[in-house]
Amino acid sequence: MQALVATDIRKAFGSLEVLRGVSLRANKGDVIAIIGGSGSGKSTFLRCLNLLETPDAGTLWLNGLALDFGRGEPSSGVTPKAKAELRRRLGMVFQSFNLWTHMSALDNIIAGPIHVLGQDRKEARGAGLELLDRVGLADKAGAFPAQLSGGQQQRVAIARALAMRPEALLFDEPTSALDPELVGEVLKVIQGLAAEGRTMILVTHEMAFAREVATHVMFFHDGRVEEEGKPSVIFSDPGSERCRSFLKKFL
Repeated sequence: MQALVATDIRKAFGSLEVLRGVSLRANKGDVIAIIGGSGSGKSTFLRCLNLLETPDAGTLWLNGLALDFGRGEPSSGVTPKAKAELRRRLGMVFQSFNLWTHMSALDNIIAGPIHVLGQDRKEARGAGLELLDRVGLADKAGAFPAQLSGGQQQRVAIARALAMRPEALLFDEPTSALDPELVGEVLKVIQGLAAEGRTMILVTHEMAFAREVATHVMFFHDGRVEEEGKPSVIFSDPGSERCRSFLKKFL
């Protein structure tokens, strides 16, 4: 069952063409790992999926919600309401956490459900405490971001994304800002979400993790998908020389 489909996504910043027609098809429960060198377009593509960046061309489809960006002129269906609906239905976890520093861990988690979903505060608080327990931070509900390690902040950020009940989760290099000893605790949470059957798109440089957890791998180069397939194939016998050379740095 299809959950998220992107077709021929293109994006340029001035004369710099960052995405040159990228397509993705995620079925429910898929974990798609996006890998590639710096500047290959990985993060820009992820930001286009939830419209933090507006595609110059292409289409997005999320469980019946379709947005067609045409070529330079979006269709009439790309309304502010439709864009807000797509963003609401996709959870996003950033590499820099993006927590509100003046709010506790619990308040960071429940702000969206209360103000966007219209959830009752008591209900949101109960669900938020459950999510904190789920990411191993049951005792940190009242802690502020400055009182948490980077790994703990990222786990709060994951709980915050889950609180919005997303249909798919997007991760933009969620461990790249962490000290090496903190990476494992975040990957463990993401691995648990994969085991639950969550649909996830993950931009990552953690190759061993991608090999173990992903159901599909996409290798980006120069704004295109140069190679994609099952992890067992991509990591063991990539057909692209560029992909082979890239993986040698990690494996």
